[in-house]
Amino acid sequence: MTDDHDARERHDEVAAPDSKQETPTTGANSDPPTDGAGGHEVGDDRTVSGDSTHESEVSESDDAEVETDAEELDTRTEADAEELDIDALGSDVAVETTEGTEIGDEDTLLGGLAIDSTDDIEVPERLVDQVIGQEHARDVIMKAAKQRRHVMMIGSPGTGKSMLAKAMSELLPKEELQDVLAYHNPDDGNNPKIRTVPAGKGEQIVAAHREEARKRNQTRTFLMWIVIAVVLGYALLIAGELLLGIIAAVIVYFIFRSGNRSSSAMIPNLLVNNADRTSAPFQDATGAHAGALLGDVRHDPYQSGGMETPSHDRVEPGAIHKANKGVLFVDEINTLDIRSQQHLMTAIQEGEFSITGQSERSSGAMVQTEPVPTDFIMIAAGNLDAMENMHPALRSRIKGYGYEVYMDDTIEDTPDMRRKYARFVAQEVANDGRLPAFTTEAIEEVVLEARRRAGRKGHLTLEFRNLGGLVRVAGDIARGEGSPFTTRDHVLQAKRRSRSIEQQLADDYIERRKDYDLTVREGGIVGRVNGLAVMGQDSGIVMPVMAEVTPSQGPGDVIATGLLKEMAEESVQNVSAIIKKFSDENLGEMDVHIQFVQAGQAGVDGDSASVTVATAVISALEDAPVDQRVAMTGSLSVRGDVLPVGGVTYKIEAAAKAGLKTVIIPRANEQDVMIEDEFAEMIDIVPVSHISEVLDVALVGEPEKDGFVDRLRHLTLGGRKSPDAVGDRESPGTGVGSGGRSPAPQ
Repeated sequence: MTDDHDARERHDEVAAPDSKQETPTTGANSDPPTDGAGGHEVGDDRTVSGDSTHESEVSESDDAEVETDAEELDTRTEADAEELDIDALGSDVAVETTEGTEIGDEDTLLGGLAIDSTDDIEVPERLVDQVIGQEHARDVIMKAAKQRRHVMMIGSPGTGKSMLAKAMSELLPKEELQDVLAYHNPDDGNNPKIRTVPAGKGEQIVAAHREEARKRNQTRTFLMWIVIAVVLGYALLIAGELLLGIIAAVIVYFIFRSGNRSSSAMIPNLLVNNADRTSAPFQDATGAHAGALLGDVRHDPYQSGGMETPSHDRVEPGAIHKANKGVLFVDEINTLDIRSQQHLMTAIQEGEFSITGQSERSSGAMVQTEPVPTDFIMIAAGNLDAMENMHPALRSRIKGYGYEVYMDDTIEDTPDMRRKYARFVAQEVANDGRLPAFTTEAIEEVVLEARRRAGRKGHLTLEFRNLGGLVRVAGDIARGEGSPFTTRDHVLQAKRRSRSIEQQLADDYIERRKDYDLTVREGGIVGRVNGLAVMGQDSGIVMPVMAEVTPSQGPGDVIATGLLKEMAEESVQNVSAIIKKFSDENLGEMDVHIQFVQAGQAGVDGDSASVTVATAVISALEDAPVDQRVAMTGSLSVRGDVLPVGGVTYKIEAAAKAGLKTVIIPRANEQDVMIEDEFAEMIDIVPVSHISEVLDVALVGEPEKDGFVDRLRHLTLGGRKSPDAVGDRESPGTGVGSGGRSPAPQ
């Protein structure tokens, strides 16, 4: 980016007041001229003369100087923009193939990357080059930066929304930045005037005003002491009235001091200062209150007697003003109150927004400035629920003047992507600055965890915030031990220590159940099935389900407790369609009692336990025992098909921890299993696609069970043999083992 660098250097020659390079005869760096009275001329379009408390007429010479600088700056910016290829910004930066980092066999956990540690991986300097995955979102950010469009990004937390927003600010040109000043308005003190100048010019203007006020105050102070001396001398030596002379001296003192305050009050207030910025501003207004977002006017407790603070000096800019020519980022956009969202719409539409007091009880409520520029690019972010509470008109403006992007949760597991994940670990180490380098084995373990957290076979998670937390915890452990490198053992320790609250609760829950022996691990029991549930997003537990079918004294009913009643009713309705086909029993004349044992501590979401409930009801109805070594999960259709559910990996691990031997999962989830090595040999995994297969594995008591299952299969499948029938499928545990350690996809 040589052209961009040259453009910034040329701009610094114009805008930087402290530049040591040769300064031009005119422009921002030229020496301040002096007026005929020996005072320094203010580097602005207003000067303060003698003892006047008001601003003078516009200085034509200073306006010409500022306009010359602005025109020269605009000319250079346009010329440099033509040479700058913005489309090339943000392109992928491959891992440097220097010695020790050559690409070998790509069928490895690091995609063929031959390194010893993260020290051998080069980390890109620009944020846009550090973004991994989210190719669509990054392309949109590139286009939005070039065309100055607004963007709304919706997705799970930790998928890179704020990182992409910061990356956009680096892509915007610095040469367009402006300083904003507020001036006293001699015509209306409650309506401060606003002026914008090129970045860096604002400091010079304020410094010139301050120097002029200081010199004027020195002159007034000198005259004040002369007058006081004359008054006291006259009163003491001629009139002989010392007391009267002292009183007169005090009056003279306050008269001159009030003039000094008035002179100092005319110094402009630098609202937005971009002099020291190396890139366009980035303002994070997440959760900001109205004053912080829209600007405010400070309350003035002294409002009379010559001690009041001028209104222009009490004006405070908001995030929308500080983000001018830059990026305004608002995460969880729906948390902003409606009034703030409405004002935000105005700022986006008009490109300017006046600053006024946000509290009606403050003296600043009467102050309202002239419009202040708000030419920012807005990036709104949030989860899916953010769109529900977002003002429709605000979303319409973002969509009408920009893009909407959904952030991916996972990405396909490829050799190139695995190499980028190795770079991600190197980025986390470099950005933290306190972590020991990760060895090759440690990086491989992080990649395995990325596979596992994806929840899909052949994919990697894109929730990098949580994955980065694992990297930092592992590095902290290594540093605490004084190790020069972070090893695989440190990563394994970090996985145990960085468990979420839900995981810790689940482990405690399992331990308590072991104390009370609530989980039955052997034998056969009628109407009792070991179901599986998920707490939070990544913690599984075993949740026994008990069912009993009794004659009803009235219309039949499904009796369950708490929030699970709706799910239980749906499961019973689905299984009733099947039961009506092969049984003479009429469920409409029976009460079905269902109990989720200690379900108050478990998070059962959706109908993922409907297969469990159906199995328990059929067992109770047919008086067929259920093997207590078996656990199951899955959703059930009215035709008996077993449908996929979420969290199968964590549910399988929970069953293994509980000491169970077999777990039944939907065949559609077979490719989602990514269990740890330690659980692979502890439990058999049986994928199924129909309720008849579930009953074949779960029920005990042959030959009655075989006849019952065959009859059910014949009725529900119309005599056709299921392609996934028990006899045709692989033996338990084969084909679905340690997903976390499976070979890399070909």
